Amino acid sequence: MTTFAILFPGQGSQSLGMLSSMAKTFPLIIKTFSQASDALGYDLWALTQEGPVSELNKTWKTQPALLTASVAIWRVWKAEGGPSPFMVAGHSLGEYSALVCAGVLNLTETVKLVELRGKLMQAAAGEGAMSAIIGLDDETIVKICKQTAQNQVVSPANFNSQWQVVISGHKEAVERANIACIAAGAKKVFPLSVSVPSHCALMKPAADKLLAELNKMVFKTSKFPVLNNADVKVENSPEHIREALVRQLYSPIPWVKSIQFMIQKGVGSFLELGAGNILSGLNKRIVHKAPAFSVNDAHSLAHALNYVSGKSVNKILKEDIYEI
Repeated sequence: MTTFAILFPGQGSQSLGMLSSMAKTFPLIIKTFSQASDALGYDLWALTQEGPVSELNKTWKTQPALLTASVAIWRVWKAEGGPSPFMVAGHSLGEYSALVCAGVLNLTETVKLVELRGKLMQAAAGEGAMSAIIGLDDETIVKICKQTAQNQVVSPANFNSQWQVVISGHKEAVERANIACIAAGAKKVFPLSVSVPSHCALMKPAADKLLAELNKMVFKTSKFPVLNNADVKVENSPEHIREALVRQLYSPIPWVKSIQFMIQKGVGSFLELGAGNILSGLNKRIVHKAPAFSVNDAHSLAHALNYVSGKSVNKILKEDIYEI
């Protein structure tokens, strides 16, 4: 069996109708969404399937939806005989998905926590913005952010892959940095359609309030290592996990270093459990020798099971379900 890690995506991977085909084959998807819906007090599955998109894209609704989607796929993975991973990691919000799937947190409490996280982030946002910078090295982008801040906030938020960095901060400061990055030779600079400038100092007030909620939650022993975003480190004590989750909110996500860390520890392949395939796409740019697969339908589940363990899906699936 190949040594593999599981990755859980964050905001930006949501879409209307996500997991709809998988839910037709695996009722556990709907069951998991029903559990989350009971905790939230509204029909989360209906929101992901029927929208409206503007409602699904509200950060305090996006976060519970993506968390639940990843946990639902994880439950199907285990129900179909999928082995436990060597290690797991999540991108931003995905770190909460990783902690739930590792048994550290439970879905019912965590889905309410990330809803609150989204509301706290929105309240702290102000006039913020984020942009993706393509084709400049990390050091140049860090330098430009410092030069263009002008007593405002603008800083790297996500080191997503080599030559792709997302910056975050006050709208005016981000716009100044965008212009400077283009002047410095960036191949592409494009503003992101987000309402919250994540992973920058503007989120510090939200992080302080989030800590109060995290302190109320019970953290259990992890079933397998969870690599955190803040330090690219595996923490085991509840105190250190909480503290890292708080810092994650206002600190950049060193995703490249996270993937490289797992490779150095012996990971040979990656599975992305969640809506979309953003992390699998990034992985192909970070490391070429370790394949990455997104798992979010019957096709990809069967392929992943076969790849990592030689198992096939237990259910007898009709041929029309497998149509591409």
